[in-house]
Amino acid sequence: MTMRHVISVLMENESGALSRVVGLFSARGYNIESLSVAPTDDESLSRLTLVTRGSEQIIEQILKQLNKLIEVVKVTDLSDFQHVEREMMLIKLEAKQAESVTMIKQIADVFRGKIIDLSHKTFTIEISGKSEKLDAFIDAMSEQTIIEVVRSGCIGIARGSVALKV
Repeated sequence: MTMRHVISVLMENESGALSRVVGLFSARGYNIESLSVAPTDDESLSRLTLVTRGSEQIIEQILKQLNKLIEVVKVTDLSDFQHVEREMMLIKLEAKQAESVTMIKQIADVFRGKIIDLSHKTFTIEISGKSEKLDAFIDAMSEQTIIEVVRSGCIGIARGSVALKV
């Protein structure tokens, strides 16, 4: 049975490191559903968070292969722990009529979205939460004209004292 896994990788912040991680997945035919990477508080390290699906055997193999990469400092499967995950989305909507402006504002409020840009015909809304929340927001806006959607991909952190640190 394939399950969704959120994997965090602490790796050296150097050119080519990300392509080797992605290459590991593509060479074995594994899919990356979401990928997010950025420097940490230590400028020599980056934290990569990816979401993939696989059986326990496949995930175990992925974790072992990631640990073999020279640039990788530490790997953890956040799905093994209680954790918090979030994704951010920017969505641009067309608002032609006064009724649609009111409806967009009301729906954004319900989802705790924030209007970050406004023109006479468009709204850009920032919203964060679990992927399912962002999907639900898009569904709620389905009667509106969606111009563009940009999503960050999942990021996550373990709850409590568990930490991905050197």
